[in-house]
Amino acid sequence: MPADDRSEPLLPLSGLRIQARIVWALLLREVITRFGRRNIGFLWLFVEPALFVIVITAIWTATHDLHRSQIPIAAFTLTGYTSMLMWRNTPSRCIGALSSNQALLYHRRVTMLDIYLARILLEFAGVTTSFMVLGLVMWLGGWLEPPENVLQVIGGWGLLAWFGMALALTLGPLSERYPSVQKLWSPVAILLFILSGTSFLLDTFPPTVRYWLLWLPMTSGLEYLREGFFGSHFKAHYDLGYMCSATMLLMLFGLSQVRRVALNEVRIA
Repeated sequence: MPADDRSEPLLPLSGLRIQARIVWALLLREVITRFGRRNIGFLWLFVEPALFVIVITAIWTATHDLHRSQIPIAAFTLTGYTSMLMWRNTPSRCIGALSSNQALLYHRRVTMLDIYLARILLEFAGVTTSFMVLGLVMWLGGWLEPPENVLQVIGGWGLLAWFGMALALTLGPLSERYPSVQKLWSPVAILLFILSGTSFLLDTFPPTVRYWLLWLPMTSGLEYLREGFFGSHFKAHYDLGYMCSATMLLMLFGLSQVRRVALNEVRIA
């Protein structure tokens, strides 16, 4: 952990460097705490989501003839379930994070936001690596065609990561104020999984149903991502303006809650 210098004021750039080092140290600590040093250790960070996607892909591939669809099954499951893991797992890791790491806040330079950012970046790195490695392996194995628009895939992935981050920064501090958030998130996450488009395409529904499903920001991000992957096989439906606006509002609300809980911690201390 970086040295705690209380005597000299920090310039903005040097302060940013220190905070980056703090987040990196917290990230490494989280890896060791969660995965330990035995067996494959931190590789579980990538293997765990990869195994989940492989099992789902195998099931969908085995039933492909029953569906009689022209949609590439490997690309469909890879894009859907990895993106779902990102916006579902990231908030789960931030819920209750302060309670289990409260002792770290005795270090002057460590803040609540650092703790949340370390966990968010760790989840993002794990799921993104699984997404890239699985995509490469499936392509080399002949199960997957290259993305039709790589830049659009990167953009869609970034939008989904941003939404997952905003959701995590909202639910993390709210769980400290309202313990019931931790219990409610699991059933809510299941409901969002069902409605988010992970296992279906919006084009298969009538316009009225699509209208309501697009109120979920992650649905637009996933449709945009899939259009970049195999857009010639289906018609995508998304509203990126709404997704960005909703994610920005959620992000601002989440940061306000982080600040509110942090101020309460200072008063208690």
